[in-house]
Formats: sequence, C-alpha cells, structure tokens
Amino acid sequence: MDELNKDEKSRKELLKHMILQLHEGVAPDAVRGRLVSLLKSIPYNEVVQVEQELINEGLPEEEVLKFCDIHTQVLEGQIDQTGAREIPDGHPVDTFKKENSELHKLVQTMERYYEKVHQPEDLELTTYILQLKAFFNNLMDVEKHYLRKENLLFPYLEKYNITGPPKVMWGKHDETRELLKVAREGLDIKGGMEFDELETLVELVLKPASGAVSDMIMKEEEILFPMCMDKLADEEWYQISQESPEIGYCLYDPEIEWKPEGVEPSPVARTVEGSVQLPTGRLSIPELIGIFGTMPVELTFVDSQDKVRFFSHGKKPIFKRNRAIIGRDVRLCHPPKSVHVVEQVISDFKSGKEERAVFWLEMKGVFVYIEYYALRDEFNKYLGTLEVVQNITELKTIKGEQRLLSYTEK
Repeated sequence: MDELNKDEKSRKELLKHMILQLHEGVAPDAVRGRLVSLLKSIPYNEVVQVEQELINEGLPEEEVLKFCDIHTQVLEGQIDQTGAREIPDGHPVDTFKKENSELHKLVQTMERYYEKVHQPEDLELTTYILQLKAFFNNLMDVEKHYLRKENLLFPYLEKYNITGPPKVMWGKHDETRELLKVAREGLDIKGGMEFDELETLVELVLKPASGAVSDMIMKEEEILFPMCMDKLADEEWYQISQESPEIGYCLYDPEIEWKPEGVEPSPVARTVEGSVQLPTGRLSIPELIGIFGTMPVELTFVDSQDKVRFFSHGKKPIFKRNRAIIGRDVRLCHPPKSVHVVEQVISDFKSGKEERAVFWLEMKGVFVYIEYYALRDEFNKYLGTLEVVQNITELKTIKGEQRLLSYTEK
C-alpha cells in the first residue's frame, strides 16, 4: 500500500482506472471508498495529467464534462496541496481566490435563505422573491471571474499543451451560465407565483444554479490554481494582471497592485504615461485622471451593449462604487425593484425616443440630482448612456449674486 502511494505511475493508473469506472456507471460512493482506502492523497498535478491523458487516449471531452461533477465529488478533500507555490498579495490568483471567498459567502447566505421557503406562514411572498432576485443579481457577477479565466488564463495553459482540463472547465462555465439564466428567468415570471410553485423553483432551479458556482470554487482552488502557479512564469502572470481590469472583477476590488521583481511594465501599463488627442485639445493621462477626480459630479458610462465601462469618483463620492462593476450588465447594478426603470430608459435611448432622463432624491440629508444622457456619434448612432450624479444640497440654497473672490472651505 505504501509503495503504491509513493509510485506516481501506479497512482495515476489507479486514478485513471477509477475515473473510467465512474464513466462505466460504478456508484460514486463505492469508488470514493476505494479511493480513500487506497490513496491517502492525490497530488493536484496528477489529477490534471490523468484527465489530459484520458482525453488524449480518446475519451470524448463531452464525456469528461458529463461526469466532471462526479469526479469532483469523489476527489474533494483527497487532493494533496503539498508543495504548491505561495501566492503573493495582489497576484491574479490571490484576486481569483478572494473573489471565490465572496462568492462562497454569498452562496452560503442563499442556501440559508432557501430554507425559508419551507415555512410559508413566516414569509411575505413578494419580498422573498425580490430578495432572491437581488442574490442572483450579485451571483451573476461570476461572469467576469469566468471571462478572465477563459480569455486571460486558459490561453497560457494551452501554450503549455494543457488543453483538455481548460476545455472541460469552460464547458462547466457554460453549464453554469445556462443554470443562472434559467434561474433569473424563473424569478421573472410575470403574474406571480404560488408558494408551492416557488418551492419547486427553489429546489429544482435555484439551488442547482448557486450550487454550480460553489462546485467550481472547489475545482479552481484544489486543482486549477495550484497547477497554474506551477506552470506560468511571473511575466505571464503580470500580463494577466495588467489586462484584468478591462474585463473587471467579481464582487471584489483588488486593494494591492502586484508587480513581480525584474519584470518590465507591459504596454498596457505604460498607457498611464501617454496622452489622448481629443477634437478640442490633447490631455495627458494624469491630467485626465485629475480632471475626473476633481469634477463636482460622478460620471458612469454604460456602452451600447449595456455594460458598465467607466466610472469616475469625485473627492466625496455619493455612490460608493468599485472596479467590480466594470464589465457588468447595468441591470445587475440596480436593485430588482428599480430594474424596470433602467430598462425603460435604455430602451427609449436606443430607439431615439428620448435623449435625457432626470431624477432627484434625498439621501441621508444630501439632495442628489441624477441625469442620464444618450450618447450618439456624428451619424446619430447610439454609443451608450452617461450617468451624471451631483450633490446639489448647497446649490439649492444659493440666492442673489457673488462677484467677489471667495474661497470655499476644503
């Protein structure tokens, strides 16, 4: 037995045999029992190697995908992390793991909330559904986590001839996307639901959707990330780090900028030193950043595909935002009860029916004025929507004139 644990070839052959047993229909519990008794631990790199070998030997990727969750169930807790590289603060994997932590906390909260559906006498149905919608709005943020894996991380794995596991994981992403889509559609059914219908929806649709997000966390933490830390060089990780903000982050905004020693900034990083030529003048990037940070308004730009692409913060921001909203569908940035207003404004802007929408409200003693503008090019093509938020509490009190120099308090 000990010799088997020490012999990598024998251990991998046994793991391969057990995975094939799963594909042949042998009960997962029985396989897990044998696995635990024969192998005290499995180095994470061997799990990836075995999966790649099975695909290379002709096992269809669709079959690996089909049984991926069973593999996870069997292997969970048995994968050896010994020897995995330490992850520096701010490193892309550190960011992935912190996002996973936020996703895990969200799913745990959702799971506790699901149980309330079994005590309908204690629930107000409309309020309960609105809270479920809010949970799934946040959970949909996982899309940016998956996109960074697919577009920034997986290409490097393919460069190292690791093609099977990324394809399988990408397939699981797509399955999870579909589950989340169905869950949101289920919660948006017009005409309302009865409690028994909602209970069925929770058990058959909502739980599998949030559970799929949770299952992916295990696959990443125990297999993908340790393997990637072993394979990718610091230069490659730094390139991923530099390109990540364009896609955005999931429920977490990195607080530390990681830069490995001896690695030169990429062209993406150097753009902060450049300038932008506009029709009415040229501005350096630092000047542009300074202007946006000083203006007495907060700007948010939503592109023509309804994705948040930019926001500015003044010195005293009214609405607290972080970079996790970049790349997010604007509908998911608002509470469910106001989404219909957002959709109406965007629809009217896109159709050309309207050009501006205005709202105002009082919030903790501050009078907030909010304007939305349709942005169009010279050919009147819709480019997106600009939100302008301003604190006009002081402006409302202005009377008479002030023609003499006067400095306001800082």
